[in-house]
Amino acid sequence: MSVQVKLLWLPHGKGLPLPRQQTAGAAGLDLAAALEPDEVLDIAPGDYAKIPTGLAIALPEGFEAQVRPRSGLAARHGITVLNSPGTVDADYRGEVMVLLINHGRETFTLRRGERIAQMVVAPVSAVTLVEVTELDATVRGEGGHGSTGR
Repeated sequence: MSVQVKLLWLPHGKGLPLPRQQTAGAAGLDLAAALEPDEVLDIAPGDYAKIPTGLAIALPEGFEAQVRPRSGLAARHGITVLNSPGTVDADYRGEVMVLLINHGRETFTLRRGERIAQMVVAPVSAVTLVEVTELDATVRGEGGHGSTGR
């Protein structure tokens, strides 16, 4: 499925590469840090920071964008998206921001243009909750966390 998303570069994002899927089978579009050209941002172990992307988007109605971690940053540095996945709603028109946290052992240094997260655009279901007095029985029942094995 293909979906068109309008993108507006904010002044501090101009000159950054257009977010794109890096391979034909990739789900996410890479987002880059829109720091100032000479700015260096250090994220200490256990600390987090809100990183600008320099862009705003207009999603079609019935879609959302999920901001997710990049596996390479997580595997190599312990860097992930704190509120993963972050949700960008179809009616939001502000800057897409990425909340990164450092779960690693060393300070992580970030510079302009570095790919920091990926954005996945997905359809959203319109949901109507219906109150009932009882739910249908299943084999699993009320088994929650860890109930299906190790």
